[in-house]
Amino acid sequence: MTNPEAQESVVRTATGAVRGRREDALTVFRGIPFAEPPVGDARFAAPRPARPWDGIRDAFAFGPPPPQDLGLVGQAGAPGAPGAPEGDDWLTVNVWTPEPDPAAHRPVMVWIYGGAYKLGHAGSPGYDARRLAEDGDLVVVTFNYRVGMEGFAHLEGAPANRGLLDQVAALEWVRDNIAAFGGDPDQVTVFGESAGAGSLAALLAMPRAAGLFRRAIAQSVPGTFFSDALARDVAGALAAEAGLRPTVADLSAVAPDRLVAAGQTLAAKMLQHVDRWGRAAPTVTPYSPVVDGEVLPVTPWQALASGASRDIDLIVGHNRDEFRLFSSMAGTSDRITDERAASALRMFAPGPDGERTYRAAFPDASPGELYERVQSDWLFAMPSLHLAEAHLAGGGRSYVYELTWPAPGNGGALGACHALDLPLLFGTFDADMGVLLFAGAEPSPEALALSARFRASWTAFARTGDPGWPAYDTGRRLVQVLDAEPAVVPYPEETSRRLWEGHEFAALPLLGAGV
Repeated sequence: MTNPEAQESVVRTATGAVRGRREDALTVFRGIPFAEPPVGDARFAAPRPARPWDGIRDAFAFGPPPPQDLGLVGQAGAPGAPGAPEGDDWLTVNVWTPEPDPAAHRPVMVWIYGGAYKLGHAGSPGYDARRLAEDGDLVVVTFNYRVGMEGFAHLEGAPANRGLLDQVAALEWVRDNIAAFGGDPDQVTVFGESAGAGSLAALLAMPRAAGLFRRAIAQSVPGTFFSDALARDVAGALAAEAGLRPTVADLSAVAPDRLVAAGQTLAAKMLQHVDRWGRAAPTVTPYSPVVDGEVLPVTPWQALASGASRDIDLIVGHNRDEFRLFSSMAGTSDRITDERAASALRMFAPGPDGERTYRAAFPDASPGELYERVQSDWLFAMPSLHLAEAHLAGGGRSYVYELTWPAPGNGGALGACHALDLPLLFGTFDADMGVLLFAGAEPSPEALALSARFRASWTAFARTGDPGWPAYDTGRRLVQVLDAEPAVVPYPEETSRRLWEGHEFAALPLLGAGV
């Protein structure tokens, strides 16, 4: 009979010893605090160092998720879902390591989850990092950070971008402790998707994050960063839904679930505020990183173009049919009228004559195709490409990809939609987004091969800085297309690229009078 203690390992961190368990070829540690629980007088404050503990702390279970909106899809393991841990120790890290040996010096990958800055947690089954750690022979870290009003509402008396500050604290924990788990603190790659990629873009621009990672992989970077004025106005509307002012004094004693409900209520009627909030209103998320001039001094595109992160190697890319996920979930994929397409083109297309130029550039596109195309371009594709080009302009090195392989769910109608890269990267076809995008079916050999390619490229980049395809430049514009037959070709969305050439992704402004 196997001795359970022989399958356990104890590692000493800066705040105390933790016990992890052997799971096949890896030792896994879950739920290690990297900061004090952000409750009581620590609520809405910058993260504070975790308090030391005596003895050995079992690190067998994920920490509880931060308070959050479950959104349209929801997530297995999220608050309210069966099996979700409870408590207020939201700020914890998890580590998958082949061997917790300080002499191992393996590369480290640190994951930042997405979720519109209002949902997500590292314990989601879709973020099971064992395949990455096993395939790449490296250490993988995931962590929780505050979302929604706790992490991103711009409140009087609180620092802006608390969710980003949580991420910095987690990366500082990695710097100070990962060697004991077999990782190399000088070879850290941060990777994230959607709001996680937007967070990563912000980290590239934040002085407080300087030196905490060497490489970065940004998957589907959203272009939505709030100006200070817009963020304060949105926070006022959020607090008003709870009958309060947007101040720490008013909100610190309010139960988190009440603030989550306020965010849900406001999200449902954000389009009523389009005259004040402009392009931010149709996103139906009242949260985003804030260009506040302090925590985040300027937008990521400005920072990278000025050379702020020129020493960091960057992979950045997007999926071909990003917005298809949202139109499909809303049930509008096949019901877009020409009037509604025209409204989207006027709202999102660049330049004073954006509707006409889009229609001329895509003359055979249906109203639904134009509707999805301009929103895919505005929200994810062009912000991602422009981030790569800004990094290049600032003296950095960028690698660009586009995922074009269609999700098999819903008869393939979802295309290469937003979040398809998640089950492919993690190999979690039967969890979270994988259930929707793969319709519960066994992954095909083609899907498994593409999944393995994703992990091979990402882990090779973490190890060497080279994902296996040429760096992007503004001459050839070569990118890696990820499909059933992957290929390196000139950027496939050249028509959109030309339409957006010269566009500046500035912080979204407040257009009218505030609340």
